[in-house]
Amino acid sequence: PQEPPAAPRLRDTPEDISLEAAANAIALHPARALLAAGDVDGDVYLYGYSCLPGDTQQLWSSGHHLKSCRDVAFSPDGQRLFTVSKDKAIHILTVEDGRLETRIAKAHSAALNCVLPIDHHLLATGDDGGELKVWDLRKGEAILESRQHEEYISAMAVDGNKKILLTASGDGTMGVFNIKRRRFELLSEPQNGDLTSVALLKRGKKVACGCSEGTIYLFNWNGFGATSDRFALRAESVDCMVPITESIVCTGSLDGVIRAVNILPNRVLGCVGQHLGEPIEQLAVAPDGQLLASCAHDQKVKFWDISSLGSMVVDEYRKKKKRGGPLKALTSKAPGSGEDFFADLREEQEATAEAATGSDSDDSD
Repeated sequence: PQEPPAAPRLRDTPEDISLEAAANAIALHPARALLAAGDVDGDVYLYGYSCLPGDTQQLWSSGHHLKSCRDVAFSPDGQRLFTVSKDKAIHILTVEDGRLETRIAKAHSAALNCVLPIDHHLLATGDDGGELKVWDLRKGEAILESRQHEEYISAMAVDGNKKILLTASGDGTMGVFNIKRRRFELLSEPQNGDLTSVALLKRGKKVACGCSEGTIYLFNWNGFGATSDRFALRAESVDCMVPITESIVCTGSLDGVIRAVNILPNRVLGCVGQHLGEPIEQLAVAPDGQLLASCAHDQKVKFWDISSLGSMVVDEYRKKKKRGGPLKALTSKAPGSGEDFFADLREEQEATAEAATGSDSDDSD
């Protein structure tokens, strides 16, 4: 009797996706194995991804933007894809077939940079001039327009009650807006460098902002004026950041390295993966928290198995580590599984004796 054909061996992660141009932005669908990408040519793609070899493929593409697509986001119900562009337009596409359902041309007076769905009806957008708008999609108009930042808005986050919207800006400040009352609340004091990212942690009690200078700044919820702590990663920069658990974020940097970082106690846990020497543009985490996707200037989207991060326990007390060890590899695809890379990352293990106690011994600038 003939042997039944062997089942194809599952990979740990989906295969890399190679794009025709560098992607500025990626997003993972809230329920299905779908990835959206927006590139520098203004094109938007939807891929189905899978750990079965040969099973990851493009489902549709949309070329409606006239200039670079800067950000993409799925609606909470997963039926629509929002895209924003340097051409100042907001597009709403159907996820099923990529049909352009709604186009808000000249949505802002400056190039759009980021988009954040708040709930089924509300959508926030931020532009290069520092203006934030919150749109009511039922009315097709903005219900909040506020220009508090002096530089571009790089990222946004909203609390679990969909009441407070936080913005990170290139002017070094974090903005706080009350969506329910449709008003601006306050700006934080400016930090050194551009704020590139913002994430809620510790069940909403802490806010972390990544900075272009390689620092993560922490704020207490309701203590938005001044930072409560800061943590220098010994990384060239923090260009993007996504929360993985209530205490762990993944950061992407100019050096192409994706680091896993524990917040309070502040510790660099190691390297999740890397786009070799290519700046990382954006990170996205799958709804089950087991998979991370990244896009970089190498025109690739890569996937990383982050299932081990959820169970990592970080001791309050630092063991004294030998200086000069390479960054710990946290996934089978991470560099350092046997090979050394980037000598300047060797400092990383020491990543901050300063911040381990929550003290600011590096605060003397």
